[in-house]
Parts: sequence; C-alpha cells; structure tokens
Amino acid sequence: MSSPNIRSTLDESLTAPMAQDFDLAIDGMTCASCVLRVEKALTALPGIRSAYVNLASERAHVVLVSSPDSIEPDLRSDLISMASQAVAKAGYAATLIKPDRNTTLRLAQTRQDDAVALQKSFIIALLLTLPVFILEMGAHTLPIFHEFLHHHLGDQANWSLQAILTTLVLLGPGRVFFVKGLPALFRLAPEMNALVALGAGSAWCYSMVTTLWPNSLPSEARYVYFEAAAVIVTLILLGRLLETRAKGKTSAAIEHLIGLQPRQATVLRAGVASEIALAQIQPGDHLLIRPGEKIPVDGKMIEGTAHIDESMLTGEPLPVSKRVPDKVIGGTINTNSSFSFVATHTGEDTVLAGIIKLVEQAQGTKLPIQAVVDRITVWFVPAVMLISALTFVTWLVAGASLSSALVNAVSVMIIACPCAMGLATPTSIMVGSGRAAEIGVLFRQGSALQELQYVSVIAFDKTGTLTLGKPTLTDLIVTLPNYDRRTLLAWTAAMQMHSEHPIAHALVQAALTEGLMLPAAKEVLAINGAGIKASVAGHQLLCGTSRLMQESGLDTSQHQALTEAWADQGKTPIYLAVDGLLAAAIAIADTIKPDAKQAIEALHKMGITILMVTGDNAKTAKAVAATLGIEKIQAEVLPAGKVAALDTVRDDRNTLVFVGDGINDAPALASADIGIAIGTGTDVAIESASVVLMSGQLMGVVNAIGISKATMRNIRQNLWWAFGYNAALIPVAAGALYPNFGLTLSPILSAAAMACSSVFVVTNALRLKRFKVQS
Repeated sequence: MSSPNIRSTLDESLTAPMAQDFDLAIDGMTCASCVLRVEKALTALPGIRSAYVNLASERAHVVLVSSPDSIEPDLRSDLISMASQAVAKAGYAATLIKPDRNTTLRLAQTRQDDAVALQKSFIIALLLTLPVFILEMGAHTLPIFHEFLHHHLGDQANWSLQAILTTLVLLGPGRVFFVKGLPALFRLAPEMNALVALGAGSAWCYSMVTTLWPNSLPSEARYVYFEAAAVIVTLILLGRLLETRAKGKTSAAIEHLIGLQPRQATVLRAGVASEIALAQIQPGDHLLIRPGEKIPVDGKMIEGTAHIDESMLTGEPLPVSKRVPDKVIGGTINTNSSFSFVATHTGEDTVLAGIIKLVEQAQGTKLPIQAVVDRITVWFVPAVMLISALTFVTWLVAGASLSSALVNAVSVMIIACPCAMGLATPTSIMVGSGRAAEIGVLFRQGSALQELQYVSVIAFDKTGTLTLGKPTLTDLIVTLPNYDRRTLLAWTAAMQMHSEHPIAHALVQAALTEGLMLPAAKEVLAINGAGIKASVAGHQLLCGTSRLMQESGLDTSQHQALTEAWADQGKTPIYLAVDGLLAAAIAIADTIKPDAKQAIEALHKMGITILMVTGDNAKTAKAVAATLGIEKIQAEVLPAGKVAALDTVRDDRNTLVFVGDGINDAPALASADIGIAIGTGTDVAIESASVVLMSGQLMGVVNAIGISKATMRNIRQNLWWAFGYNAALIPVAAGALYPNFGLTLSPILSAAAMACSSVFVVTNALRLKRFKVQS
C-alpha cells in the first residue's frame, strides 16, 4: 500500500527543512495590515530569507538564508529569538511552534480559550450597552418614552448615565481596541484596532464634551453618541467571536489527523502486556493490537494476520489485508483479528506526523493570487483614514453640523473591513487543503492548489500508474483432457515458488488467492529467459514461452490465434506441459487499475487531453490505451525521453500535469508544471512531485483537480465579497447617497456590516468541507 512507500519522503520533508525553517504562532493579528507588518518585521532580519504569515491560522513560516549544513543550533536559536523580538517590536506576540502533537493541541486549546474570553467580553459589553441603546434609541423611536425620560430623568442625567455605562464598555471589553490600536497609530502603522479605537473614541469624546461642557457647542450640535460608541464595540466583539469560532473549524482537518492516534498502547515486554502512553513507545518495542483498536505508531507485523482500515490516510474504503512481515501505519484501524508488530518509527518520524506537517505547510502557503491582495491591503487602512478625514471636512464645508460630519466620518472608519481581505485567501486554502488531505490528496506545494484549475493536458505513465504495476494471472485455458484448471494451477505455482521472476510471483499469488494447496516440487531447474521445469506430484512439468515449448518438441501453432489475441490485449502468453504433452495456455498481464477507465472518462468530460508516456513496447501500450480510451500514446520512451515527450504537448497558456510512480518518472514529474505522484510509487517519484495521492486510485487525480477548482472558486468569491463590500459601502458611509436620496449610514449599522463581513468570508470558506468526492 501507499503509506509505507512514502516513508522516507515524508521523513525528508520533516527533517531536512527543520534545520532551515521554523514556525511561529503570532498573537494579536486582526487584519491583512497586521500580516504585512509581521512579514516586514521578519524579513528585515539578517539571516531570514522569507516569511509567510497566515492570518487564518495565525502562524508565520520563516525560511532561513543558510543551507541546513551551515546552520549551527545556537545560531538557529538566536535567529528564532531575534524573530520573536522583531514581531514583539511590531506590536504582536510570537512563540515558537514545535512540531509535535502536544504543541498543536495546545495551540488549538489556546484558540478555544480565546473564544471563551471573547464570549465573556461580548456578554459584559452587551449587558452594559443595552441600557445605553434603550435610553438613546428608545427615546428617538417612541415619543412617549422620550417624554417620560425628559420629565422624570432629565437630559443631563440621561446623558450622564449613558456616559458612565459607555465608559465602562470602552475601559472593559473595548479596552483591547485602544491598547493595540493607539500604539499602532503612534507607530504610523494603523490597523483594524486603530480604526475601531478612532471611531468609537471619537464618538465617545464628542459625547463627553456635550455632557460635561454643553455650552461649548452650538445648540444645534448638542447631541450625544454614546450608544454608537458602545454598540460599535459590542458588535465588533460579536463579529470577532463568531470569526474566531469559525476560524477554529478551518483547522479541523489537522485536529482530525492528530486525533487518529490513540493516547495509549499495549506493549509486550518479557511476554507481559502492559499499557503505556503513546509518547513512551520506542522503536523496537513489541506492541499488541486487538480488534477495533487503532495502531499507535508505524511498524512491521511479526505475528498474526489482519485487515487494516487505512481509509483515514488513503481514502480507500476497503480494509487492506496484512500479514507478516507487512508494514502497518500509525492511525489506521485493525478491523478483525489480534496481531503483534514491532515499532519502527515513532513520534514525529511516523507517516501520520509527516502528513500533518505537509498539510500544515500547504495550509500556510501563500498563493500567487495573494500577492495582488497584499499590494492593495498595505495601503488600505491609511486610505480609509484619509477618506474619513475628507468626509469630515466635506460635510463641514457643505454646511452640515459638527455632529453630522463626525457621525459620517466615524461610519467610514467603522465600516471598512481589512479583516475580510486578509482572511479571504488563507481560510479557503486551509479548508481546501485540509479537505484534500481527508480524501487522500496531499499538496506538497501550495501553488499546485491554484495551478491545477488550469490543467489542459495530463500525461500518464503506464506501469504502476494506469496499471497495478505487477503481473497477475488473467487466463488459464486447459488444453489437455482429464485435467482441471485448479490442479494445473496448483502444480504450476508449486514449481514457480522456486523462481524470483515476476511471472512466477503472479502464478503463486493466484494459487494462494484461490486457497490452493501447493504440493512439493522436486528437481527444479530454471531455464534462463525461457521458463522452468520440475517434478511435481509425480509428473514432469515444463512451463515457459512458446519458443521453449517448440525447442522441447511441442507444437503450439494450434493456439496461435488465442495467444495473438492475448498479445493484442497487452497480455504475455506462456504454456504448461505435463509429461511431454501441452496441458494449458496461460496469460499474464499487468492489470489495468479498476478505476483507471472511470478516471480517464471523467478527465475527458473536463475537456482535458490525455497522453500516455511509457517505456513499454508499442503493442502493449496501444492495448492499454484502447481499453482506457486514451487518444495519444508515446511508447518505448526512455526515462530521459519522457521530459522531451512532455515538451511536445506543453502549452504556455495552460497547465501540463504528469502522473507517475517510478524512479524513471522523477525527471518528468519535476519537469511538468505540476507533478502528481501515486502514493504506491517510489520515494524518488514522490519527492519530485507537487501533489501526492496517498492511495493508488486514479480518481484521486480527478478529485485533486476538483478540489483545486472548488478552492479557487471559493477564494474568488471571498475576494469579490471583501473588495466589493468595501468598494460599495465606504462611499455610502461617507454620504454618497445623501444628495440624491437623503440616506446616510449610522456608525451602528456600519459596525454591524463590518462584523458580518469577515464572518461571511470564513463561513463561505467552510463550505469547502462539503466537497464531494468522485469515486
């Protein structure tokens, strides 16, 4: 199966980069402006080549300049310390993320704690804001309530009560906006908190002047906007609470993968079984797995047989048969009988740990489309502040009161939402790549997630990619009376057990699959390049090619039509003779994968051109292509020639994909725009690919393209909303509709719209979790 075969590649993905990169958890980011400032602070440090910050996952992936061999541990530690200090100087907090289960779970718990804290702040703000809102808006809405307040409470007392409650909101739950926003403003690096602090603070300051020094303002400007300041803070806290909860769901795929491992395992030491924690398992330990239990770590079976459910890693629904000395993978489930195995890889060396690392890397990748967003958002908050100032001046020049000008300026600052811009791409990437991992598609390079949507030509290797990669028995025709098929197959397999030839393995496997008892073979003699002969059950057997039969005086001409038909189907014909008589004609073939035809048909429906590139002979290649409906073939191609074959169909306007599994496919996988490696293939092929299909199923190619298109469509929807929202509503908040329609947007409505904007983006991204797999 695929998982053991990607062992060394995942090891390299974990170990080699760890010397030259690291991840930081960033606390305090609220919008795209924060992302850019953290990246700028990190990349300004000597020794750091690049930094990619993800707002959705709140992580920074830092790549060092030096090669792994030249980085001393102390120097790397110093760089990490410098990076943390640089982030702190920029106004945020950074902590090193260690690649282990506990760290990941701790970060998830931190996010959950943040949600709890936000919920508490929101509830307090809501309880303090409701009286303010009722006192102010109730008086405007119900004349009788206005009269009641005016006669029994008085305007001054009313305003004073609102002032106290609103001040509590701003000093308590809303304090975070001022603590983070005002320092950012003083550093000339304003972000979302600064906009909220300025907006709510301006409304509060104006209202306090009206309350404490009413005579300092003209009578027509004596209004209070305490309810606006309080409601702004409350609604934005609500938006951040909903956003935090939704963002937590975007990392569900990682948490699911981590949850695949059990917390404890049964270890056998000196013949005694005892329960130990997962972290205590060491390579070489003998572990016992009972029916229904999860396998804790990677290893090799040493006793028993089992059917293992590997669907959580490969996407394959059917359990896989395992026997000694097959490999087993941590996180998979034993479905039937007990067995024991020896641990070979533990902790961060397991396949599951490698998959988690690759998914995290893909989720943290910055796609090319993000570069466009970055160029815009770097100026967004300063531009909003400028528009707000111009709005204030324009309304005053137009003859509006000071309070009206202030309200519209505050509305502009509050309605602007760089949060939605910053979340539009990374949330979709996180959910999309996480969903891909759940269905057995690993994006080793995040850019492939964007480029796969444009694929126009897919070139497939044949052996091991379109086919199973190993010969199997397809036909056995008995030609001698008084013999039955099962007997002849058992005899043939008995002598073939002494051969290492792939055809011999196919015959032995066929007999074992049918549950046949194999008699002993004597006087076994391998005939190089032709066949084998032996004595079995008292009979002299000869098995091999037509040429071997003819050299032994046996006539195969009467079966020529049959064997030629087999050859046209890509099958290899051999014969079996018993006691000098031709007893059976046998066909061996590298069987086409069960889902290959379905996958090719699905790709054709997408309008994709299919090419088969193989080193096999043209006759066999044509037979496979005809069966699958592949229109273009290049056969008898040497490994180096596969790159040249790709060049003949390369189109600069679209994406060229190569799908392969063998060592000889590595150059083509690297040369193609996107290389897709079959997980059942070699480590070299997987290392050369951008995408890895954990199972050997070719429908994974279809699903990889599908998840790419779905993710990019989702990103475009998010970006359209984020930019369209701001483009449409900032002018409305500034008063663009007032001259013709008499409409303005209050700060309260602006805060509600802003809070909804980022929540919409994250919620839309979560729809990718419902991506339907084609199977």
